[in-house]
Amino acid sequence: MRGVRLIGLAQPRNGEDHRGPGVAPSHSHRAGRGSGKGEELVVWTDYVLALPITLLVLFALGILLIDFMLPKEMKWLNAVTAFIGVCFSAAGVYKIQMTFPGGYPGMLGTMRVDRFAIYFFYLFLAGTAIAILMSVRYLETENESHGEYYALMLLSVAGMMCMAAGFDIVLIFIGLELMAISTYVLVGFLRRDRRSNEAALKYLLLGAFSSGIFAYGLSLLYGLTGSTSLGDINRGLARHMLDPQYRPVAIVALITTITGLLFKIAAIPFHQWAPDAYEGAPTSITGFMSVAVKAAGWAMLLRILLWGMFPMRAIWGPLLVFVSIATMTGANFAALTQTNTKRLLAYSSIAHVGYMLLGMVVLSSAEFPSDGFSDGFKGILIYLLVYTFMNLGAFAVITSLRHRNIAGDDLDDLNGLYSRAPVEAVLMLLFMLSLAGIPPLAGFWGKYFIFLSLIETKHYVLASLGVLYSVFGLYYYLKIANAMFMRQPEKGEEKLPVSLAMRVALGLTGLATLYIGIMPNRFIEIVNWALGIAQQSKVANLMH
Repeated sequence: MRGVRLIGLAQPRNGEDHRGPGVAPSHSHRAGRGSGKGEELVVWTDYVLALPITLLVLFALGILLIDFMLPKEMKWLNAVTAFIGVCFSAAGVYKIQMTFPGGYPGMLGTMRVDRFAIYFFYLFLAGTAIAILMSVRYLETENESHGEYYALMLLSVAGMMCMAAGFDIVLIFIGLELMAISTYVLVGFLRRDRRSNEAALKYLLLGAFSSGIFAYGLSLLYGLTGSTSLGDINRGLARHMLDPQYRPVAIVALITTITGLLFKIAAIPFHQWAPDAYEGAPTSITGFMSVAVKAAGWAMLLRILLWGMFPMRAIWGPLLVFVSIATMTGANFAALTQTNTKRLLAYSSIAHVGYMLLGMVVLSSAEFPSDGFSDGFKGILIYLLVYTFMNLGAFAVITSLRHRNIAGDDLDDLNGLYSRAPVEAVLMLLFMLSLAGIPPLAGFWGKYFIFLSLIETKHYVLASLGVLYSVFGLYYYLKIANAMFMRQPEKGEEKLPVSLAMRVALGLTGLATLYIGIMPNRFIEIVNWALGIAQQSKVANLMH
């Protein structure tokens, strides 16, 4: 057994160390509010903790103002401004990391910027930066180069940060809606494209419906516990689960809340919006949604289930077993018949949600502290990290194919890609093999820790199913490779132009996919830092 210390599942209150399941407080003291000096410290602390979000909002508003003054040929400056805003926000996250190494509660306890939140902040910003690079030439090609595109992207990231750092269900819900409304508009951003309009409408209707169910579940949690704080909800549920009078209401609250959470990560049977939204949205936004929006959904799911509803894990654990099996099965079989690469990658994305839900099954059954619990948690975070680069890379290749009359999102558009764009074809093969979990690429490590945790907790059947579906998924990834390398191009031998920004995006994602796969130690240590894991298990520490 190794020493493990997970950050911040409960918050110290009134000088008492309230620890959740295996949880340590993120900071040993809080600023006093009784004196002027204490109030000044609180204001300064809140300013620092909100700095990344504030900078994103300011840059988003700045882009909306600057856009009016830019001539059409200078619209690319909006992307430069957005990229600078992401860099400034990352600097704000770094300031928090240096100022409060263990994290700190802020905004009257509604926000908890701990290591877990900081990890997701960097993840959101990395995915957004690459998506901005992918968007510059694509928007010019589509004749839709408008400043509000980048402003909405930055505002959605501000919402994601509220979801990851929120320790109060009201703040989490506000962040969710800010992200969702921005994304609804971005999905339908190609105003002259009927598919884009249809996708946005479907996404809006289903998203509003799921948000209503989610809000109902949160209201029941507030009614049961009398608080909107996740720490109080955790303690209240621990009491009410022993009382037969309140237990049925708690179960209804769990089911409705988890329904909203599963919709946001596109788990079956709440996945219907994903293939249509992915297909109709601008390809650069499809890539952004597949990594940043999905990571935000996972941050919210982990916050609520582990920090707030952990006493009910004996109920939501078995429920997630069925959801994960259904998700892996349905998504992998649906991907086999797809001829549109964006829809194929949408079902691939849903299948990966199924694999990550296996990690949640481990967290619901493993004791804390244990190797299985920490490896399951670690597996989810590493999976989200590697998925950000390999999936964005795949969508970057598809985005680069958008040229003149070539849409680039049909499987036939990839025919003979190696003869037209050999670098892009090789990179696409790299990303497909990584998505399939083939070593020594980055995707292998996400699956490795998930399956390791399943074996450590004696979930042998689930581990076998996960491995089986991983092999099964290799078939439709190789369909793309077959089209690129074995078929003749249907559009002629014309070379495909690739912009400088797109080359940078492809280079970053390709390099990260290779580097993380071959030398994963540094990134495993980053995840260990995010979770406060003191030392790694002998089995998981293969590379030392």
